[in-house]
Amino acid sequence: MRRDKPATGSSDDLMLRYARGDLEAFHSLYNRHRAGLYRYFLRQTGPGMAEELYQDVWARVINSRRRYRSSAGFRTWLYILARNRLIDHWRAQGRLPEVDADMDDDVLLNERARARFGPAQLADLRDCIEHLLSQVAVLPDAQRETFLLRHEAGLTLAQIATAMKTGTETARSRLRYASERLRMTMPEECLEETGP
Repeated sequence: MRRDKPATGSSDDLMLRYARGDLEAFHSLYNRHRAGLYRYFLRQTGPGMAEELYQDVWARVINSRRRYRSSAGFRTWLYILARNRLIDHWRAQGRLPEVDADMDDDVLLNERARARFGPAQLADLRDCIEHLLSQVAVLPDAQRETFLLRHEAGLTLAQIATAMKTGTETARSRLRYASERLRMTMPEECLEETGP
């Protein structure tokens, strides 16, 4: 199938159009949310399991397309599916997830960062990113999920509260505690503003 132009509109509109059979709407929806969803799983499980969970959630989106209702918004609904799938995985494993801290540069540093910084700055940046990811992995579960839903998925506090079935103030507190905890564990050189 040839795709000249991606379908446009809100994610809710795209999902509703997909439910009516518009495949271009699904391709646009997928392209819009794939990176954040994958990173959400990657930061909590590591690459192998992240791919499996990621595929499972997209399969659930496809299978649920006719039942989709936009009351909470597509992004919130997508991350409710993702979180429920992750919880199922954790229950089946009977343990907390392990994160592979040995990810490659393509995951840790994007092209824009490589073009902006020199080799020494990139090495320092990679060290800071690896440290941050290792600290995110050991946050208490609720704080880690809240942090990732905000910073990887881009959800608002209200959307996080809906996805996690909690109040907005609880989500705000968890995010604040996670951020403070991460800030306290970061080396000083990682907290300094890095410029070109």
